[in-house]
Amino acid sequence: MSGLFGLSTMAMIGLAYFCNVPHNICIFIFVQDVTNMPRGRPRQYDENTALEAAMRLFWAQGYAGTSLDELARATGMNRPSLYNAFGNKKSIFRRAMARFSDRMGEHSLSQLHNHADLAEALKAYYYGALDVYFDAPEPLGCLYFCTAAPEASEHSDIRDEIMGAIRLLDDAFTQRFEQAQAEGQIPEDADPRALAALAQAIQHSLSIRARAGAGRRTLQTFAAQSVNLLLSRPSDAVTG
Repeated sequence: MSGLFGLSTMAMIGLAYFCNVPHNICIFIFVQDVTNMPRGRPRQYDENTALEAAMRLFWAQGYAGTSLDELARATGMNRPSLYNAFGNKKSIFRRAMARFSDRMGEHSLSQLHNHADLAEALKAYYYGALDVYFDAPEPLGCLYFCTAAPEASEHSDIRDEIMGAIRLLDDAFTQRFEQAQAEGQIPEDADPRALAALAQAIQHSLSIRARAGAGRRTLQTFAAQSVNLLLSRPSDAVTG
């Protein structure tokens, strides 16, 4: 393999000496073989584990209340590595939001269509949400509606993420109520989208109550009673 000035790689190790006698010019060139030098340490972190740690820290402390140094300690990464892996603090937070959204989809949203009976589907949805809200030493509620919401006034991109989640839930609930209406489980004159807004309001209440310290069993009872009330006379509740 050729190196500097056509010298072989191995010949490039050590000292090269060139001398132009007529002009009394001597040049010393120190050259080092770098072909076998380490190319940098391999990545020492697991991206999935690091992102989980970042999500949980943001979830507990909020965006403004979490520093990059705290994120570095929680993930076990130094700040340059953290930036190279996930971007700036805002990027890390938005990835944490996306991770939380995926978890809610797995534990809660999927339940809406796992039960033929509408009441059972709604209760399973709320119980699944509570599984996530209580998946911490201290119940934290919803990362979107308890943790991210206070940042919405100052960060338009976070506000857009929250509104996107609200629309997604409205659409999911609406589709489930439309299905139930077609099956005769709710009256024909009920408004599925209005019912969806009320169903999502129940979830927000569960989230806030969990964060405030309400017990899990208490909230499960609250969820079941709310579903029963929502479906008892839906036409009277959402039509005028």
